[in-house]
Amino acid sequence: MTNLETAKVQIGQMLQMQDAMNSRVSETWRENNYEWYRAIWVECAEMLDHHGWKWWKHQEIDVAQVQLELVDIFHFGLSLRLMAQNDVEKVAEQLTQDLSLTSNEGDFKIALESLASDAVTNKAFNGLAFADCMRLMDMDLTELFRQYVGKNTLNFFRQDHGYKDGTYIKVWHGKEDNEVLAEVVNELDVTHPDFQSQVYNALKAHYPS
Repeated sequence: MTNLETAKVQIGQMLQMQDAMNSRVSETWRENNYEWYRAIWVECAEMLDHHGWKWWKHQEIDVAQVQLELVDIFHFGLSLRLMAQNDVEKVAEQLTQDLSLTSNEGDFKIALESLASDAVTNKAFNGLAFADCMRLMDMDLTELFRQYVGKNTLNFFRQDHGYKDGTYIKVWHGKEDNEVLAEVVNELDVTHPDFQSQVYNALKAHYPS
């Protein structure tokens, strides 16, 4: 497959996973009119703190944390696109085109503000601005896919193990579940067709019994 074809397949898988996760939370999520756009701009503001923006003090960019926040935003962006268009194939095609674009923007803060601005003003997910944010944080689509599938699978795992009723265990043998997830996804082959199942099974193997 070409890079664009691979991208479309990966984006299609993420759209299906997002639909499944949203449906797990509420079967009527499409009719509920959740403010996904608001979640995007709030996350943008949080992400800016991890990147650093204060000119009056020294700040180090926490690239790993910024990438995690981008993954969270992508969950909301996928949901917003699915709300506007029910055809996963068409949404995947449009998002593939959007994320393949690039501008000349070299300042992450400006790219992030474009992403937030479109969310606030148009209640939309700006694919080009998101692609710029990824590029400026050295994050390609394969890495986005790896981290997205990991986080989505962890969310499902949490739901399956008592997250709603408060019985879920967040710390596993001295490590938070997010830390365990990061180790797991880096050990597995992201190109494997059963990548999602492998992540889930690995989490299950690590979960305190």
